[in-house]
Amino acid sequence: MINETFQSILKQQYFGNTVQNYGVAVIVFTGIIVVLYFFRAVIIARLRALAKKTVSDFDDFLVGLVEQIGPSVYLFISFYIATRALSLNKAVDKVITFAFVLAITVKVIKLLQSCIGYGVEKIYIKNEDKDPSSIEAVKNITKILNGVLWAGGVVFILDNLGVNISAVVAGLGIGGVAIALAAQAVLGDLFSSFAIFMDKPFKVGDFIIVGDLLGTVEQIGIKTTRIRSLHGEQLIFSNSDLTNSRIRNYKRMETRRVAFKIGVTYQTTLEQLKKIPPLVTEIIKKVDKAKLDRVHFFSYGDFSLVFEIVYYVLGSDYNLYMDVQQQINFELKEKFEKEKIEFAYPTQTLFVTKEK
Repeated sequence: MINETFQSILKQQYFGNTVQNYGVAVIVFTGIIVVLYFFRAVIIARLRALAKKTVSDFDDFLVGLVEQIGPSVYLFISFYIATRALSLNKAVDKVITFAFVLAITVKVIKLLQSCIGYGVEKIYIKNEDKDPSSIEAVKNITKILNGVLWAGGVVFILDNLGVNISAVVAGLGIGGVAIALAAQAVLGDLFSSFAIFMDKPFKVGDFIIVGDLLGTVEQIGIKTTRIRSLHGEQLIFSNSDLTNSRIRNYKRMETRRVAFKIGVTYQTTLEQLKKIPPLVTEIIKKVDKAKLDRVHFFSYGDFSLVFEIVYYVLGSDYNLYMDVQQQINFELKEKFEKEKIEFAYPTQTLFVTKEK
């Protein structure tokens, strides 16, 4: 009797489905929820413990990615699968399907955004290279890629709603061409900023020379790069101008080659002239951060005997170069005075003859 009553209750229909169908849907819903929460509580916790034991942060990122699939997504998945066992009204089924597609699409886009952010940062920002320009460029690239993702997600959702995607895509294509033509210069600077970021011909803090303008890079933006000149004013270059120019980057210079000449008087004896190369060699070898290349008696000048000296400063800092050159000049003056060798300066000798 009880069994028959129970069977009759199970066969009763509400909104086109029997109580038994609703019961099966509830069991399926509950079972999927339990499995997903077990996966989150046990499996992910063990994976997180294993990831902490490794040096790489990639496995930590993957575990964090899986953890982002939270309870709300579990509910949508469980509810959608459970309702597949029910006979639903077309409008209701369409609403449920749309809600499921919308929730899953949004979550997938967010997961892909995390992947893009992680990938771009790992590829383009090294541990030792945390300059502001690189960080800003990574943010800009990430924003553009995220925009493309969301645009693709919107198109996917509209397609599931039955909207004619071909017409939408065609309209977007025509609009994109019009915008590109109207903002040609801006887009050129934008792509040039990406070229500067990826190729890194310079970065914030580098001392560069562009044509006859020079200064220290202060900021690399989407459209312009700002440089502080030696006189104090700010120079603003469009990024496309920089990528089309020849740039000299003095910050990347590992050594600085210095070539200079000194002249001694014609009254200097041959014995004194022969002393000059070893004397200069001794001076430069004693100077820290200086490496001698050569010293030669170069030429007979208009008013002096010319020696050419070439050496390298082992560093790119301009103040270091000036300190080294100053020390060498002091030493040369001191040694030449001891050897009674006179530096030449512009003079003229007039020979006067008396006519008879």
